[in-house]
Amino acid sequence: MTKLNREWAVEEIDQFLHATDQVGYDNSAGGVFMMGSHIRGSETEVSQHAHVVEQILDRALPSWSRGRPKEDSEFEWLRDQASRAKAALQRATELTEKLGDNAPDMDAANLHPWAWENGRSYWNTGHFHQAVMQAAIRINAETQAKLGRMDVSETALFNEAFSLDEPKDNAPRLRLMKDDGGKTYQNLHRGARSFADGLYTAIRNPGMHMPTEGGGGEEQIALEQMAAFSLLARWIDQAEVTKV
Repeated sequence: MTKLNREWAVEEIDQFLHATDQVGYDNSAGGVFMMGSHIRGSETEVSQHAHVVEQILDRALPSWSRGRPKEDSEFEWLRDQASRAKAALQRATELTEKLGDNAPDMDAANLHPWAWENGRSYWNTGHFHQAVMQAAIRINAETQAKLGRMDVSETALFNEAFSLDEPKDNAPRLRLMKDDGGKTYQNLHRGARSFADGLYTAIRNPGMHMPTEGGGGEEQIALEQMAAFSLLARWIDQAEVTKV
């Protein structure tokens, strides 16, 4: 996924803030003197800018939509979120250097689409556990589609997909590299098979029965789990299907 262009994003935010500035007007025609204010831009212009800014907020402040009011007719709340995003974009490097250990920053939006797209709306509203479950469901479905295997799912599906056995009728395999007869080929597929089995056995299946929301630290744990599912998704997406 393309990295967010910070300069472009800040410019878009500035355009939105400018269009939603409150400006005064003087309506003294006809001998009646009235003072008031209105948003600078037209309704169409502001709506267009707001749409773009919301997409930027999804990247710059993933949890921005939590607490969003049902009505924001003057865009006051969205302006506040946009201003926060502008500061985050402009001072990201400084904040990392001053507040952290300058460790690599993981952006959920850069995860493999199979791991992120279905769960994005859950993640942005703070439902991190559900986002992880959606990743697991999507990756399973994509693997079934790639192999044409609707008869098996999850652990059974991945155990068969990465099996070192030759493909059989109605049981194709996923291959991450050519079989050169070496240990690397065997280790790579044995590892992928165990990795997938672990994700669905230790995260997906228990997660359906024991949600972890509310225990504190769930966002970080969920992000690590999403990253693990993203890696599996990349392997599956890049693998070649071998058939009889």
